[in-house]
Amino acid sequence: MFIIRDIAPEHLDDLQRAAVYLDSVNLPDDRAALAAVIERSRGSFSAALPIDERCFVFVAADAGSGEVVGTSMIFAQHGSRRAPHVYFDVLEEERYSETLDRHFSHRVLRIGYNYKGITEVGGLVLRPELRRHPLRLGRLLSFIRFLYLARHRGWFRDEVLSELMPPLEPDGTSLLWEALGHRFTGLTYQEADRLSQANKEFIRALFPQDPIYATLLPPHVQELIGQVGVETRGVEKMLREIGFSYAHRIDPFDGGPHFHARTDDITLVRGTRAVRVAEAPGSSAAPRTMLVARERPEPPRFVAVRVELPPPAPGLDGTAALALPAEIRRALDVVTGDEVAVLGLA
Repeated sequence: MFIIRDIAPEHLDDLQRAAVYLDSVNLPDDRAALAAVIERSRGSFSAALPIDERCFVFVAADAGSGEVVGTSMIFAQHGSRRAPHVYFDVLEEERYSETLDRHFSHRVLRIGYNYKGITEVGGLVLRPELRRHPLRLGRLLSFIRFLYLARHRGWFRDEVLSELMPPLEPDGTSLLWEALGHRFTGLTYQEADRLSQANKEFIRALFPQDPIYATLLPPHVQELIGQVGVETRGVEKMLREIGFSYAHRIDPFDGGPHFHARTDDITLVRGTRAVRVAEAPGSSAAPRTMLVARERPEPPRFVAVRVELPPPAPGLDGTAALALPAEIRRALDVVTGDEVAVLGLA
């Protein structure tokens, strides 16, 4: 069994081992930075931080050893007046000359800023040897974010964003950045990406504010705009299945596509419900794959497990009740009558 829970300080070593496989701004391969990520997450789950500063980190841990094998994250608000969310709109511009009888369609990149903020999901990492695990751990780590979002809807914005990784060179270089961003900033892709998390002033000061014609870029770079990397195509498929679509926007650094959805239209948000724990008598109903989660005021503040059980049924008081076997009740630390959140997966 694997437990999905909020991250804790004792997970730092495992988190660093997982971060090696992504080494992104959100999960850098840097011990001090990861320790800060953990503390920020703890302050988020405990509601000690302001909503716009909250970042929730979920981990999948082996129920026996406690070893963390993967992560996922929610940023309650990405973008503010101090540090706006920055992107390129990807537009099409048509031109026609009657004299020459020639028609051209140009792809145009126009920089944009969001100061109000949107909720972002990211930080999805699973150790390579577990990516084809029969429990589909990556899918569970991804879906758990939307269960949590549904349970705390007031903490999150009305739009959810997911920035997908584009095709990168084997050494992590972004060809789009080399052809465009580097020419305007003099920074490497990694330098610019990390700096932008704390200070976006250089983008407003140095990036062109006028539209950029992608036609002027080398053809092999143009082809990368809005493309999803091979390792991320499974994430794209999952996002589309639950209500996300391509926003015709890309990351200004690497060209990775932005997928977005209205929060209340996401199928997993709509599908999450609260039920009461019941004893586990025999049931003739067909089992269903579900995520079952509970919350409490002390660490661990959030715990979830994947179960194969008959779906919730009306309880004696008319409310929905889910019959949980003793093993699952122990894993969740719940007793009969406690409230849990349930999300059907199939």
